Amino acid sequence: MKAVWHASVLLAVLLACFGCFGHQTPTVSASETPAAEESLLQDAKGLVAAGRFDEAIQKLTKLTQERPGAKGVERNLGLALYKKGDFFQAESAFAKAMQENPHDYEAIQLRGLSLFQLGRHSEAISYLKQVQSWIGSANVDASYVLGLCYMHTQNYEEARRSFAQMYGVPPDSAQARLFLARMLLRQGYDPIAEQNAQQAATMDPKLPLVHYLLGEFFLYKSAVPKAIEEFELEQKLNPAYAGTYDRLGDSYSRLGRYDDAERALQRAILLDATATGPYILMGKVLIKKKDFASASTYLQKALRMDPSNYISHHLMGEAYRGLGRTADAEQELKKSEELQSAQGTK
Repeated sequence: MKAVWHASVLLAVLLACFGCFGHQTPTVSASETPAAEESLLQDAKGLVAAGRFDEAIQKLTKLTQERPGAKGVERNLGLALYKKGDFFQAESAFAKAMQENPHDYEAIQLRGLSLFQLGRHSEAISYLKQVQSWIGSANVDASYVLGLCYMHTQNYEEARRSFAQMYGVPPDSAQARLFLARMLLRQGYDPIAEQNAQQAATMDPKLPLVHYLLGEFFLYKSAVPKAIEEFELEQKLNPAYAGTYDRLGDSYSRLGRYDDAERALQRAILLDATATGPYILMGKVLIKKKDFASASTYLQKALRMDPSNYISHHLMGEAYRGLGRTADAEQELKKSEELQSAQGTK
């Protein structure tokens, strides 16, 4: 159940708040005035905004050599390096910027994020904590990264507190433990995630989605009857959540309870017609029931929503084969193999 967190997306959001830049690129001389230095900084910012990181880094590096200590240069050099993905050099530049101004919010935050990107989580914590102490829960992304740092250093209690602050719930509550469990699961800390989910369920057995999450753990471990117990509990407590019916349909089908699976998946689809999963599972269940015509209808819907899903194409091939449409079946099965092969090489 390990899932990968796409740090580049999160950090792009964090960087979005760091200003707008201009465009020209004049040369630097040792006799430049402070006003000219500001003009050169703005030009370098323009290069960064245009994605011309190497040019910006070259100009800013030259400026640091010709005007050591010039205000704002190290911070902007760090930003250019950071956006380029050179986190090691960026962290060094932000450290110098902090020497120039120990209260430089941007430099402190980006130094912490650079250290996070370098896997130096324990070092990142002190800088991200400073940011959190200044702005509290206003910066959700910074709280999230801080929570991840605590998680990766096995300080799960502080991770829980960080996520609790992020979502505005008491840090010792069942809700906080459920949030921590979900975050741990995303990062692949399955046993500890399950432990926190169990604690949340013990503290508040009626907490929405806690039994759903426990059901996911049991289903992953192939403890299907226990998974069904948890999903059915969730259904009673939270009957309008489509995901529960989807998981119930999957669980019932694994035990060969195809009629129950079909009913559950119909409910999932009626609650949320935008998710492809229930349509695919429904196609699979109906193939098992040898209702190939109905299976093809659901699978066609799934393929309109996601044409690149190789599982849908494979099941469609099986449905066509059951309908005696051999040529169409072979075409779908071939398409499935091509998609699976292409996705496997990425």
